[in-house]
Amino acid sequence: MKVLFTGANGFLGKNVIPLLREKKFQVKTFGTSNADYIYNITNTIVPFEETFDIIFHAAGKAHSIPQNKEEENLFYTVNFEGTKNLCKALEKNIPEYFIFISTVAVYGKDFGDDITENTALGGYTPYAKSKILAEKFLTDWCKANNVKLFILRPSLIAGPNPPGNLGDMINAVKKGKYFNIAGGEARKSIFWVEDFADLTAKVIGKNSGIYNVCDSDNPSFKEISDKISNILNKKSSASIPYFVAISLAKVGDLLGNKAPINSLRLRKITDSLTFSNEKMKRELDFNPSNVMEKFQI
Repeated sequence: MKVLFTGANGFLGKNVIPLLREKKFQVKTFGTSNADYIYNITNTIVPFEETFDIIFHAAGKAHSIPQNKEEENLFYTVNFEGTKNLCKALEKNIPEYFIFISTVAVYGKDFGDDITENTALGGYTPYAKSKILAEKFLTDWCKANNVKLFILRPSLIAGPNPPGNLGDMINAVKKGKYFNIAGGEARKSIFWVEDFADLTAKVIGKNSGIYNVCDSDNPSFKEISDKISNILNKKSSASIPYFVAISLAKVGDLLGNKAPINSLRLRKITDSLTFSNEKMKRELDFNPSNVMEKFQI
């Protein structure tokens, strides 16, 4: 089957495309450079002359905190308008399947356990809101064009050289500047990036669906940081007592957004945030990898 993979030069593309090809998928790449189709997704895309069986739409903006209105708008331009541009270019030759990489951020939860796909979409950041708009657009577009839509909402994604918060943690451990708080007992859902290739194979022959994408283990901050420390031959990260952290957080509340920690950020670090993957396992017959067993840098 022929796959069009958008965001081919990103973290997912670099890790997933080679595995899709190993599985005998014919992959055409889409990106801003070094791709079969070179486009900036925020601009008009020339209609595709060839037909694709599967669209794997991973292109998007993430892993940054907007500092002004212009940077906020860029999330909508890339994640929402870019998705619309892609779909318009596909209307000459409609695919059978569309896999959209969304995010668990659409739920707007900073803490909670086993959050399911039935949870209301309360995402409040520009990133989350832009993904919600893209999900809604794709739901309507795929229904109108008889395309099977699979919305995947991954949690923290692990793999070689990861971006975002996990990449920041790795760099902090390398420099000896990472500290757990209150023992690092809070648990977070996590997903192994290479599993996206297996998931792609699993959707074939299935109907549309929305799925949380994470493993079943939900490791703690301490387990993750200890794994990183072990790989890097570093000592386990020290832990800051909770009473010290809460004192720093109260100071941060007074200083505003420039402070490295405040009460909300402290709760995000010390309270668990996990998501249920039961629907993915049941409907797609997919058992995700245990990330801590596969973890590498």
